[in-house]
Amino acid sequence: MSLAFLAPLPLLALAAMFIAVPGRRPGPWPRYAEIAALVSLALCIGGGLQLIAAGTGSAGTVLRLDTVAAVMAVLVSFVGWVVVRFSGSYLDGEAREGAFHGQLLATVAAVLVLVLSANLAVTVAAFLAIGVLLRQLLLFYPDRMAARRAAAKFSLVWGVGDAVLILAAGLLWASAGSLNIATLQTAFPDGLTLTAQIAVGLIVLCALLKTAAFPLHGWLTEVMEAPTPVSALLHAGIINAGGLLLIRFAELIQASPVAMTALVMLGGATALFGALVMLTQGAVKTALAWSTVSQMGFMILQCGLGLWALALLHIVAHSLYKAHAFLNSSTGVRAVRDVRRPGPVAVPGGGAVARAFLLALLLYAVVAALFGAVLGPKSPQAIALGAILIFGVAYLVAQGLADTAPKALTQRTALAATAAAIGYFSFHQIAGWLIGAGVPAAPTPGPLEWALILLTLVSFGVVAVAQSLFPLWAHHPATSGLRVHVANGFYLNALLDRLIGGFRTQKSL
Repeated sequence: MSLAFLAPLPLLALAAMFIAVPGRRPGPWPRYAEIAALVSLALCIGGGLQLIAAGTGSAGTVLRLDTVAAVMAVLVSFVGWVVVRFSGSYLDGEAREGAFHGQLLATVAAVLVLVLSANLAVTVAAFLAIGVLLRQLLLFYPDRMAARRAAAKFSLVWGVGDAVLILAAGLLWASAGSLNIATLQTAFPDGLTLTAQIAVGLIVLCALLKTAAFPLHGWLTEVMEAPTPVSALLHAGIINAGGLLLIRFAELIQASPVAMTALVMLGGATALFGALVMLTQGAVKTALAWSTVSQMGFMILQCGLGLWALALLHIVAHSLYKAHAFLNSSTGVRAVRDVRRPGPVAVPGGGAVARAFLLALLLYAVVAALFGAVLGPKSPQAIALGAILIFGVAYLVAQGLADTAPKALTQRTALAATAAAIGYFSFHQIAGWLIGAGVPAAPTPGPLEWALILLTLVSFGVVAVAQSLFPLWAHHPATSGLRVHVANGFYLNALLDRLIGGFRTQKSL
């Protein structure tokens, strides 16, 4: 048996002690919580080492440990330990400190069960437990109207996702006679039946709901009302649990062109929308929340392109970065307050923007050719995703190529474009080495896949050009009104407020 299977136990044992006496727990109790989290982390690392030594995974009817599960278990337990350690000082002296620690430990344990689950029924049960526990954490300050509103929105969207997944599990049971995830992946060798197609569509819908995809993203941007450790905990396998669900059912999803199309279109739309709104936010934590919306959209896009290993690496990298960013958000506020105003920035014209995109893409093509020659050719989907990342760097390159740009700025921006291309293909190769055996390869593009790749490139390219030209039209009177609309997310969150009955619903909680 894998040691990782024992990882939830110390968390649940201490969580029960905290919840049994929910008041303040003075003395060493927060330290005990940290030790339990550290023991859980050690068990997950031990399970990973067992996996490496044995060369094969450990599987049962309830839990299993393979490459994907091992990576996620170590990630969840590590971020969980950091958040538990941070909470010991952050909530010191709060009246309900004990209850918070208990719910926090129980949530991390539930997420560990989720990432280790071998059975869809266990996955559903873990999702249900996470929903209940996280709602209690969001209501740690129950007198705050904003906290009650955020909890209501979260419960609505997360609960609908649970219901959708339960329905998908029923359909898969009817089609394959099993809920074992490994069995389901190979249960349809001749193609998906109609019932299985519907079940796959429901799994995709569940993943979109749980990753706060457009247009039901509003709950994520409001959970910032909860204590900061909760915001960081979201990135320990909760907000990205939908991505894990997609990776777990990658073979089935990849067999459905409709599902892959939906992931590309909705993931791309969420990524662009979240990034646009993030740029207009004035509060640090709110900007970080919108950044998470964008990053989850980009991760969904990667899944839709069939880049499953890269999507898992994205989950790991984003979780570590964003958890640190939330826990360090107060320092960020002080840094912004104390920072010196920068010197003038070179403003690129239309010609400089055109030259920037050509140069950035040329550098990217050279790097792609070199990596392909040394390590083998990459899939068209991987090449397209890298081009999208280079579009984001083109804005910096445009500044370097502006007529007023100093030579040093030109050199730095060209170096940034080259470094971005090298970094992308390096991470892509690392993902293939570490995780590639646990997920299917990207499909060979057909007419539909090529159309999606082209649509994605054009969409992100247009947005990148608009961003590069932003200094030319940012001070136009028309943009001041547009900024207000963008900052409010075009009021889609207000529609969700109406759906749950607005403030009247919150008062009944």
